[in-house]
Amino acid sequence: MKKITIFSLHLGYGGIEKSVINLANLLSDCYQVEIISTYKIEDVPAFDINPNVSVKYLITKYKPNRDEWKDSIKRIRPIKFIKETYKALVVLINRRRKTTAAMKSCDSDIIISTRDLFNKWLGMYGKKNSYKIAWEHNHHHNDYKYANKVVESCKNIDTLVLVSDNLRNFYKKEMKNKNYKCKCVFIPNMLDMIPDSVSTLDDTRIISVGRLSREKGFVDLVDVYKEYKDKNPNTKWYLDIVGNGSERNKIADKIYTYGLNKDITMHGYLKKKELNELFHESSIYLMTSYTESFGIVLIEAMSHGIPCIAFTSAEGANDLIIDGYNGYLIPNRDYNLMIEKIEELANNKEKRLELGKNARSFSLRYSSDNIKKEWLDLLKRRG
Repeated sequence: MKKITIFSLHLGYGGIEKSVINLANLLSDCYQVEIISTYKIEDVPAFDINPNVSVKYLITKYKPNRDEWKDSIKRIRPIKFIKETYKALVVLINRRRKTTAAMKSCDSDIIISTRDLFNKWLGMYGKKNSYKIAWEHNHHHNDYKYANKVVESCKNIDTLVLVSDNLRNFYKKEMKNKNYKCKCVFIPNMLDMIPDSVSTLDDTRIISVGRLSREKGFVDLVDVYKEYKDKNPNTKWYLDIVGNGSERNKIADKIYTYGLNKDITMHGYLKKKELNELFHESSIYLMTSYTESFGIVLIEAMSHGIPCIAFTSAEGANDLIIDGYNGYLIPNRDYNLMIEKIEELANNKEKRLELGKNARSFSLRYSSDNIKKEWLDLLKRRG
């Protein structure tokens, strides 16, 4: 049985980390799979890992301290700044030393990198006859400096896997311009499970799930809901927010300031079973992200037969939502138009059912069986 090693920054909460674990689980019945995680930021991985998958942590004593470092600057605390700067240097030095050492000693037939920095190191230090794959989850968002960094990191990589066809076409052109031999392939992220039944769409609940960070736009989500509520003061529709992150307190403060504590519930992080139960009780999914590379949570909501509404600024949503078929796309972050679409679905169950049925059908394209076949086809190209 051939061996696959996946290099991950950490195995905490996040879309990339969830995708890494899903892929490892998916391939573990065909390959010997290991995950090498640079940091151990949680006592146990945030998502369930198949017992057949081995996990190795490179750094257990230190954790990234970017937020603490920034806070020391913001609060003008020079002593803390010096300590956090020293700690950051120690962390970065250990990250490079231990990750490159692991790549040099890695004897796997296939090695998958999940960060542009890891791509560069893998190309430099990975075993020459191994199949080197870079897996890019982020959208460049027209940041060509970042896009060029990704391209340069793949100079000595065999294949770059992208999560959207638009990104595949973009990077294929950029690789050609650089005369790099790295092939670009589109393989979407997958659903790790498809529910046996769908939501009845009877409950007056709106749901949104994700990391509570600025780019996910949850502060804007509260604003959108407030305007919807102001326009429809007698509405019985409630909003559920699922996730944790750096903006949790900011979002909670805004909910309190608006007096919406009884209308909006912040659930924090939910285990898969709990999240599926909440999906099953929801009837509309809202996404207000500023950026989104793929948006697997949209597919998860669709698998429960829930119609989705998202701003087009979330690039990944544009690949998943077919406007008027399985949900609605809102250009220019237009609050008023989003509220109109919420009202349309809230007031018309037949429309919810129509779009929800289409959403469920669309989501099946991303089943683990379909995505597994695409990955196996890619991996077998190198024998």
